[in-house]
Amino acid sequence: MTDATTTTTIPGYKAGTWVLDPSHSEVTFSVRHMMISKVRGSFGVKSATITAPENPLDATVEATVDVASVDTNDDARDTHLRSGDFFDVENHPTMEFRSTGARIAGEDFVVDGDLTIRGITKPVSFDVEFGGFGTDPWGNYKAGATAKTVINREDFGLTWNAALETGGVLVGKDITITLELQGALQQD
Repeated sequence: MTDATTTTTIPGYKAGTWVLDPSHSEVTFSVRHMMISKVRGSFGVKSATITAPENPLDATVEATVDVASVDTNDDARDTHLRSGDFFDVENHPTMEFRSTGARIAGEDFVVDGDLTIRGITKPVSFDVEFGGFGTDPWGNYKAGATAKTVINREDFGLTWNAALETGGVLVGKDITITLELQGALQQD
């Protein structure tokens, strides 16, 4: 949580409950493959809610991602990612994030929280860039943001790998997670 004396203002910010618009949001990731290139993929977001009080730094975030929705544009790879070698979707169908605080770091916002993957919870920090606020043609007040973090997949029990004949491994440890988010302020 923030220090009670720390406050900030964001132009266009409104207090209230914000709910993610899944048709205008995505969770993507990238990881090194064979140590020479990157594989990218995405997940479907089940739900996300931001409870936003007057001070944006006191906001809380709760989000759930459907792990079975993993899509890397390769059916065989996606099936392998859903298996016990990686996400073990049968026993751990979701990834979850719960914020523990927000802070200003230089000119940027950082949201700290607990990320749970495969039943293992670890602290992470997302760098957040606000895209802005506006009203859509149907009168809904919307907000947009991009959030990014890098995690070590092995910290979450995602340890499967294969050694390469030329040295190194098939799958890198560091995963870059990028969230492109749009939310709507709920009407009273």
